Amino acid sequence: MKVLLYAEGLKRIGKSGLGKAIQHQQESLDLVKVPYTLNPEDEYDILHINTYFLKSYHLAKRAKKEGKKIVYHAHSTEEDYKDGFIFGHQTSKLFKSWLIKCYSLGDVLITPTPYSQNILKTYPGLEKKKIYAISNGITLDFWKKDEKRRQDFRKKYGFKETDKVIVGIGLYIRRKGIVDFVELAKRMREYKFIWFGESPLAIATKDVKEAVHTKLDNLTFAGYVEKEGIRDALDACDLYLMPTFEETEGIPVIEACAMQCEILIRDIPIFKDWFCEGKDLYKAKDIEEFEQKIKQILEGKIPSLKGNAYSYAKERDIKNVGKELKKVYQNVLEGKEK
Repeated sequence: MKVLLYAEGLKRIGKSGLGKAIQHQQESLDLVKVPYTLNPEDEYDILHINTYFLKSYHLAKRAKKEGKKIVYHAHSTEEDYKDGFIFGHQTSKLFKSWLIKCYSLGDVLITPTPYSQNILKTYPGLEKKKIYAISNGITLDFWKKDEKRRQDFRKKYGFKETDKVIVGIGLYIRRKGIVDFVELAKRMREYKFIWFGESPLAIATKDVKEAVHTKLDNLTFAGYVEKEGIRDALDACDLYLMPTFEETEGIPVIEACAMQCEILIRDIPIFKDWFCEGKDLYKAKDIEEFEQKIKQILEGKIPSLKGNAYSYAKERDIKNVGKELKKVYQNVLEGKEK
């Protein structure tokens, strides 16, 4: 069994969650000793395809004609597309139709969570597809705490030891909640807000452009950093804030679980049956509740939940992800996809 792991435009998507997911696939297959290639011209038995661009579609069509088995990784849905970039709402139905056209080529589909699995099952033409819910995973051993990081991080970004630091992570898109993140920084000047991640502002919505151009003494846009920089930020922050409106998984929150952060997320459907409010972490429905919860957490007026959600990160270790992927490949090769 040899797998072709394919992702079109990897340089372009490398800084996104999708880029991270593809790296994790390689690591997880190495761990379970499944041979793979990244070169479409190599011999292979299974095409594991991660992107829905034009070259990806034609590669899948070619593989199907050649009788290859296809595992299509459904990282995207209409729901997480439409509130992202400019014209997202206007083009979301067209995008959904294209996704269905691509995903229909798979003998089976993989998607990160039961939540996105249930969404895909409502798409015309995918109702009878075998869809596996497998996390994109994290390298758990990498996400370890280190007391020295707090000092180094604060020195690097100009924060005092006494500053209360709130970290956000994501692309410059409305869906990630960056507009609310900036509004909270405006309302709570007593805390420091720092956002990691970026994407071209040319394709961002007007409100996102305005948010990113906001100048505040307590607001920093750190841009893209490698995973070591994210680990340092999560290790050193007083609160990880995730105001996202929609996700198919949301790897940063799993990384925050691994780093045993104080965590505050938006109360949205994907997290409904995943995290327990007030036990694993805290949730907020709107900006007023975010403001209230932030103050309560940082001023110690509600119990600390640090470390309570660690088990969610442990379950999603890439060691477990690799085992699940291997099972899917074996099932597809043995014709058990129906």
